[in-house]
Amino acid sequence: MEFDKPEYYLNRELSWLKFNERVLEEAAVHDTPLLERLRFIAIAGSNLDEFFMVRVGTLKNQIDESREWVDPSGLSPAQQLSAIAKSVHKLVKQQYRLLKDVLQEMEREQLPFAQPEELPAFAADWLRKYFDNMISPVLTPLAVDASHPFPFLSNRSLNLGLTLLDKAGEVSIAVIQVPGVLPRILEVPCEKRKRCFVFLEDVIRLYCRQLFHGYRIKNIVPFRITRNADFLIDEEEADDLLEEVQRSLRQRKRGRAVRLEIAREDNKAIRRFLLDELRIEDDDLYEISGPLDLTCFAKFADIPGFDHLRQTPIQPQWPLDLPPGDNLFEAIREKDILLHHPYESFLPVLNFVRTAAEDPQVLAIKQTLYRVSGNSPLIRSLTQAAENGKQVTVVVEIMARFDEENNIQWARRLEEAGCHVIYGLVGLKTHAKMCLVVRREDGGIRRYVHMSTGNYNDSTARIYTDIGLFTANDQFGADASGFFNVLTGYSDPPVWNKIAVAPLGLRDKILEHIRQEIAFAKAGQPARIIAKMNSLVDKEIIAALYEASSAGVTVDLIIRGICTLRPGIPGVSSRITVRSIVGRFLEHSRILYFSGGGEEKFYLSSADWMPRNLNNRVEILFPIESPEHRKRVFDLLELLLSDNQKSHEMKSTGAYRHRKFSGKLKISAQNELLRQAKENALTLSPPVWQTQPSATLIEK
Repeated sequence: MEFDKPEYYLNRELSWLKFNERVLEEAAVHDTPLLERLRFIAIAGSNLDEFFMVRVGTLKNQIDESREWVDPSGLSPAQQLSAIAKSVHKLVKQQYRLLKDVLQEMEREQLPFAQPEELPAFAADWLRKYFDNMISPVLTPLAVDASHPFPFLSNRSLNLGLTLLDKAGEVSIAVIQVPGVLPRILEVPCEKRKRCFVFLEDVIRLYCRQLFHGYRIKNIVPFRITRNADFLIDEEEADDLLEEVQRSLRQRKRGRAVRLEIAREDNKAIRRFLLDELRIEDDDLYEISGPLDLTCFAKFADIPGFDHLRQTPIQPQWPLDLPPGDNLFEAIREKDILLHHPYESFLPVLNFVRTAAEDPQVLAIKQTLYRVSGNSPLIRSLTQAAENGKQVTVVVEIMARFDEENNIQWARRLEEAGCHVIYGLVGLKTHAKMCLVVRREDGGIRRYVHMSTGNYNDSTARIYTDIGLFTANDQFGADASGFFNVLTGYSDPPVWNKIAVAPLGLRDKILEHIRQEIAFAKAGQPARIIAKMNSLVDKEIIAALYEASSAGVTVDLIIRGICTLRPGIPGVSSRITVRSIVGRFLEHSRILYFSGGGEEKFYLSSADWMPRNLNNRVEILFPIESPEHRKRVFDLLELLLSDNQKSHEMKSTGAYRHRKFSGKLKISAQNELLRQAKENALTLSPPVWQTQPSATLIEK
């Protein structure tokens, strides 16, 4: 049977937009605290910014290059852009409807947003002084005429377009960029026990007339430009990769405009002018009924004094697998240790590297870094280790999108401390998550390994769900050594004992297990696949899953974001279900289960099932072998599949249906996992190195 028909596949971009719709839907859940609903609106806006900068930008590049191709669903780049525009215009309208509802509720909670001209006299007087002293000196009005060409306006900057009339009635155009160095949301003095807020651009609109002496302002219209931020680097031709990345980052800021957002008001002249100057097509114009750039609400949602309008902050619990004691290496030698974040603390991972840096018996540390936090304790520990004379090797992926500048900064700091910094393999991003510690002990050299589904980032570890494994198993240790030898030197991939590595072997490992399930089903044995990940796009694997379903294999997929597989197609995918969980935490872990004809297989991985992960990135997949851990992972998957509060089920059309509570027991997987972690923690006492961290760790 053929499984490559276009009607069997969904478009990846439209699938992603469906995911962002699910994020936005969380802002409509009235059981969610008000400021958390506002935060979801901001997250959806930030997601959309990146989508235009990368995905829309890429499609426009393909059209410019006259690339004649269609995606697996049969759509050309032009057809995709047309469908995207239709979907996004609908999404933006929903976003601002929800924002209006949330802002009205915020006003009832004494968090009102006002127009500056509506303020009482004492507040207006304060605001005028603030404009004169703080805002006006920073503003630069820009004329646009024969001697003043249209200025370059940076990506995602907020601007004001003005039409001006001189004394003779001649019309001129000017632009003011709203300064990003000042707070976007200003709190103004208000009545006692009340608070009031205004947007910076509204203050500028009210008082900017003094910048244009001799002219009358006809109208002022806020607008915002999104630019193409997708760029390619020829690593083989680059003499210095760091310099080439930095050059490309400068180029990113000046990419072509791919979206124009403009306030829906008297904007006809400004709108036509901007469309012409920016060469924006009508489909890429978004007229907005409300404030532009809703990402500002992400920070506002943390405003002090309104804890009752936010989720109660979670306290990650001490891991179930770590017994009380004062020696982390001894605990890992005793047994493999599984950590589930954010329900369990990320601190043991930080302490793993810190302890290794301070331990005189540790000879070497090798680690991959893809995204780290802005003030990462891991970086401090690695630099300390190098200064203590240990061999420290760090594989830094400087082309982690939108984290390039941060990663370059840390790479240079690590090099200055004496670490060996490697920038991965030419043509491949290093996305694998692994840390190897080599320690001298009485019996000789022992290797301790940490592998994970998520980044070594202490900030995201509090909001992303990820699973990590500590082990001192010799075979894992040998694999870890071989892995780093491939990344840092001239070494062909070894025959792996435990792990599988992309781009060589990981895809084959997945397909091998799918084919085994097919064979079990055809032999009349139980056959089941459960796979959890962020995205499923790879056509070859999707075709294999269709074949599995046709052969009688039950396939349950938990895909947070993009999924181009269509479930429920008779004779093709009728045994496949697709669920997406969108809730308080971002579901990030990649977990695979294969029934194995009774010999169950469990794996964790850094890789989604996408061509980029399996073909163009260095990724790892590693097994879970402890019976205790296997049960724990299987129970987790079953819990996620039973969620009827935050789960959305995909229909064969690609649309999602919210799995509403209907008389059964209410099950929110994330809430249940929080409850379990707290219950488990009651029986544990954290070890000494948890309660008395070093000064470098608590500095943050």
